Amino acid sequence: MRTRIENAVIVNEGTRFAGTVTIEDDKIMSIVPDTDMMHARPSADKVIDARGLVLMPGVIDDHVHFREPGLTQKADIATESRAAAAGGVTSYMDMPNVVPQTTDLDALDAKFRLAEKKSLVNYSFFFGATHTNTDLLERLDPQQICGVKLFMGSSTGNMLVDNENSLKAIFSRSPLLIMTHCEDSAVITANTKAMCERFGEDPDVTHHPDIRSEEVCFRSTELAVRLARETNARLHVAHVTTARELSLFQPGPLTDEATGRMKNITAEACLAHLIFTDADYARLGTRIKCNPAVKTMADREALRQALTDGRIDVVGTDHAPHLLSDKEGGCIKAASGMPMIQFSLVSMLALADKGVLGIERVADLMCHAPARLFGIQGRGFIREGAQADLVLLRPSAPWTLHKENILSRCGWSPLEGTTFNWTVEQTYCNGYPVYDHGRINEDIRGQRLTFSR
Repeated sequence: MRTRIENAVIVNEGTRFAGTVTIEDDKIMSIVPDTDMMHARPSADKVIDARGLVLMPGVIDDHVHFREPGLTQKADIATESRAAAAGGVTSYMDMPNVVPQTTDLDALDAKFRLAEKKSLVNYSFFFGATHTNTDLLERLDPQQICGVKLFMGSSTGNMLVDNENSLKAIFSRSPLLIMTHCEDSAVITANTKAMCERFGEDPDVTHHPDIRSEEVCFRSTELAVRLARETNARLHVAHVTTARELSLFQPGPLTDEATGRMKNITAEACLAHLIFTDADYARLGTRIKCNPAVKTMADREALRQALTDGRIDVVGTDHAPHLLSDKEGGCIKAASGMPMIQFSLVSMLALADKGVLGIERVADLMCHAPARLFGIQGRGFIREGAQADLVLLRPSAPWTLHKENILSRCGWSPLEGTTFNWTVEQTYCNGYPVYDHGRINEDIRGQRLTFSR
């Protein structure tokens, strides 16, 4: 099967140009700029006139919680991969805090088997580090597993690792990139006690950033960076939220052009912290309660600036659906997390429309950089011979998000009522349109991501 997408504006690897991309089966066969008059456009079984549309690589989300196994009343791999496809996300990397936790090899294999049957887009899974499973780290296959997830702050079950000796063992022994959730559990405990003494057993959600404060984040991130330098481990800090933490990361490109070497210590920003501020708790309440907390306007502006100077290397979602009934309460009782994956790309393009960053940088942060950082084979770029993971978008096509647009099982979004200027028209996963003008192709299944390290 050969598909030709012609007359598109192609956004890829720092450039923007009009051209034609031809897909043969699951791979990109050719890329021909409109200015190239010497090369004929290949014949095709299907031709798509993409005049007025933008073609980008499919988004790679390095940080999701699809809730399967064990928490499927909130979400599962099938429902959330549908939401991903509708949002232009063609690959995701899922976190280990499910039931049972992904902290042994059997549990990891079981998740891969589930995804093979159920995921409409491409997938990989993090292995969860604990105090007691460091002996398993060296048995992880670097070509088959995206990374090790380490919770250095409050977490579910036995996944909190806050003993420095245990942390150093994990940093020393992991053959894979270590992605950390950095919050200092001792400071969280002290802040929680102080807030509850002042405001009762379940303080209003407006106090959430007082409990999970700048100090909570900075202390833990500073420790992670120090351990990575001492052990020469590859560290990727998830969901950085404060201007102070940004001082711990180096600006500049992910990969040094002169040497070809990649940064050893990198940072992720998540969509919620780029959109919301603590002023939004008054309007949205616990719908924007997440860990780490949404913080100040100054923190948000610092994060936005870091998108373009290289201190932030990747943008993910931390897609974490809960039922609305789980979100009732305040700082203590309401669950932390929100569904974001379906509207992540259009939200980032909204920031581009506001001049926060360029559309080429959106593609870098959401497509190219995750592929480079994790060493994902054959994805994240529009290149001849690469897997045909693509998203076709229409600019200047305003629409407003309503509940009926939401495909995540939880059925809500903190972005309801937002008007977006971009529309995802088609999402191609391995050459096939998994999402096509509002329709999901339920027969398509994604592939397991593989890695070169």
